[in-house]
Amino acid sequence: MSAKLLEGKRGIIFGALDENSIAWKVAQQANEHGAKFILTNAPVALRMGAINKLAEQTGSEVIPADATNMEDLENLFKQAEEKLGGKLDFVLHSIGMSINVRKGQHYTDLNYDWMAKGWDISAVSFHKVMQTAWKLDSMNEWGSIMALTYMAAQRTFPDYNDMADNKSYLESIARSFGYHWGVRNKVRVNTISQSPTATTAGSGVKGFDGFINYADKMSPLGNATADECAGYVISMFSDLTRKVTMQNLYHDGGFSNVGVSDAVMAQFMNNESE
Repeated sequence: MSAKLLEGKRGIIFGALDENSIAWKVAQQANEHGAKFILTNAPVALRMGAINKLAEQTGSEVIPADATNMEDLENLFKQAEEKLGGKLDFVLHSIGMSINVRKGQHYTDLNYDWMAKGWDISAVSFHKVMQTAWKLDSMNEWGSIMALTYMAAQRTFPDYNDMADNKSYLESIARSFGYHWGVRNKVRVNTISQSPTATTAGSGVKGFDGFINYADKMSPLGNATADECAGYVISMFSDLTRKVTMQNLYHDGGFSNVGVSDAVMAQFMNNESE
């Protein structure tokens, strides 16, 4: 590899569950680009995943933290600064969960206790992460804070359920907190709206396989892979993107700007002629 974009940078990566996770691939690429970082996830997720293997691969440490728990987050940021030897340059929030989706509860019949929990984990946790870093003054100037989102925040995908509402809230937090971070520390805050991706979380959505094929046919460049998304995150952590903030950045092969594609039309025309 030529120039290392993150040489000397320090950060925290939330949400690396297994080898399919975008956060896992971000960690691998961040390591290749010279960054040092802490890996973190909720204790229950750490038991499910193989994060210790990733830590070994990347020379990182794992600090368990529930991203909805302020005490856990304060401990995480304090330990991260101590172990990494200074303030942070980047944070990745790659966290999302809907109990209603997992249990097949229809959007018109939501369990509101489940909805509140999913909203806290998927969206409010992003505010909690940033508020903790803000109060502890944990970010270096020109740092970068990123979260992963999906276009269901703007357009209706019926089976995405209450996760669509969570993502809308997540993106709003990025804009609102991004202003304050920019004014005080020149830190930028952005979200990446990724193509449907075969991660553990994404695959839990009903009809996911059909939709991933549809999105691929709709996108001029095809779906963006998890590896490609990781590369985009690395560019957003680097000094090459210092003036990009408060943006929702589409990384979807063009899907978000296409009304209909020839490939999709051809399929409908074929169905009509049969």
